[in-house]
Amino acid sequence: MNNLKNKTLFVSGASRGIGLAIAKRAAKDGANIILAAKTAEPHPKLPGTIYTAAEEIEEVGGKALPVVCDIRDEENVRNAVNKGLDHFGAIDICINNASAIQLTGTLQTDMKRYDLMNQINARGTFLVSKVCLPHLIKSDNPHILNLSPPLDMDPKWFGPHVAYTMAKFGMSLCVLGMAEEFKEEGVAVNALWPRTAIATAAIKNALGGDSIMNISRSPEIMADAAHVILTKNSREFTGNFCIDDNLLADNGVTDFSQYAEVPFAELAPDFFVPDYVEAPEAAKNS
Repeated sequence: MNNLKNKTLFVSGASRGIGLAIAKRAAKDGANIILAAKTAEPHPKLPGTIYTAAEEIEEVGGKALPVVCDIRDEENVRNAVNKGLDHFGAIDICINNASAIQLTGTLQTDMKRYDLMNQINARGTFLVSKVCLPHLIKSDNPHILNLSPPLDMDPKWFGPHVAYTMAKFGMSLCVLGMAEEFKEEGVAVNALWPRTAIATAAIKNALGGDSIMNISRSPEIMADAAHVILTKNSREFTGNFCIDDNLLADNGVTDFSQYAEVPFAELAPDFFVPDYVEAPEAAKNS
């Protein structure tokens, strides 16, 4: 499958950042996007709402259905899925993008924030996948894609922010388990994670302002990588933990300068990329 024309994607957290970039890349093919996110009113620190995102999606050639949805709430999720089915008639792809982050140690992490991260990241991913799966199974090339890291058990990923790591790895455990559980039904379940920081409002707020944005790649690298995954045969490509630039290089991309304003050596590395997963030469030379 070369494109996503007429495919319907359910995307959590798609009002901005990586989720919106993935949705817009699919929309360029003529895909339908169910935008499931909480931001119905402008946020004081974060740009965009589900309605401005819907406009952007339709401007590039897709169809959009914005649905206010808190993925911590089962009724909210079922309502969003049902509205999407009523509007588009099917769900072919589920993108678990919604996430919460706080990079604090055990003593500095209050339980309210612990609960938020685990309810959105791990539980929310499980819930959205669970509710979408009966409909994905009916598709001819169904995919679940989680924006989550490889399961690398190096203690350095746990020590500084164990609560956040547990929450993100919960999303990755969904990939490991559901890929195995649903392989006979032909549902692909994969993870995608960036090698470097990505220039989003969430990263700007979490990691310290504009300085991090200047040494980050654009969300479009994740969007292009996601497009590669989602157009693969779901029976042949499942259970993978993909790093964005490796995946793109393996699929013919040679120019990575389009995704960043600084050379590769100056880019800020992301969390959770295992030491043994080296960057492709094409990326190092961009």
